[in-house]
Amino acid sequence: MRSIVRDMEHAEEISGAVGGAGARRASTARRVLAIARNTFREAVRDRVLYNLVLFVLLLTGGAVFLGELSAAQEAKIIVDMGLSAMLLFGVFIAIFVGVGLVYKEIERRTIYAIFSKPVGRGEFLAGKYLGLCLTLAVNVSVMGAGVSLALLYVRGGYDPLALNIWPAVALVYVELMIVVAVALLFSSFSTPALSALLTFFVFVIGHFSADLKGLAAQGGARLLFTALYYLLPNLSNYAYITAASHGQTPTPTNFFGAVLYGLAYIAVLLAASTLIFKRRNFK
Repeated sequence: MRSIVRDMEHAEEISGAVGGAGARRASTARRVLAIARNTFREAVRDRVLYNLVLFVLLLTGGAVFLGELSAAQEAKIIVDMGLSAMLLFGVFIAIFVGVGLVYKEIERRTIYAIFSKPVGRGEFLAGKYLGLCLTLAVNVSVMGAGVSLALLYVRGGYDPLALNIWPAVALVYVELMIVVAVALLFSSFSTPALSALLTFFVFVIGHFSADLKGLAAQGGARLLFTALYYLLPNLSNYAYITAASHGQTPTPTNFFGAVLYGLAYIAVLLAASTLIFKRRNFK
């Protein structure tokens, strides 16, 4: 927390010295980055993250062993297990660390020291979000590298699949960014336990968006299912794990469409989180 305050004080000095709208924007960026850096440091110091990375790497090693028992299916098993583990533990980090981003600062009362500086609540949330996304980027990169190395090992040399999995890895990361934004939204007004439960439900239901659309067309609770279909994120856009295990990659249209959809949805969630968070009274 001291590093946040120190970095923000430095941003204030620069802004005061230079002045103008450009300096204010630069100062805002510095404050957001200061919070993001501190969030990243706290997450990296958390032993759970190291244990998860280690566990996924061990799981990838297990996939190599199972692959050797399955003859020609080794590559498919490695990719299936490796990317599925990446998504599973990434969601675990996104939910259980994400819902505590705001709550921990309130519980430790460090939020009063932060807001005693000229820091907007939107800047605070944006910094927290970016810090956890950076943590997830490191974890996803390590896990993806582990899967690629496992493929190279079982093949005894270069395998095109070691590179072909990376579009699917990128989409897994975008999906995790959406989950973090959902967790941050719920944590802006709810308790960590309820926020984790609601975020998990959104993650599960988001993978059945096509079923929601079908249920909406069948009548009955049409209005409810239609609302859920349009309000909840369509996470089926990012389900390329099985395709990746067969050496298939998403088309450029599908890939960039999914990325743009994710970024737009994240922007809406962060805006909603900021509006709700601004109404909270910490006294």
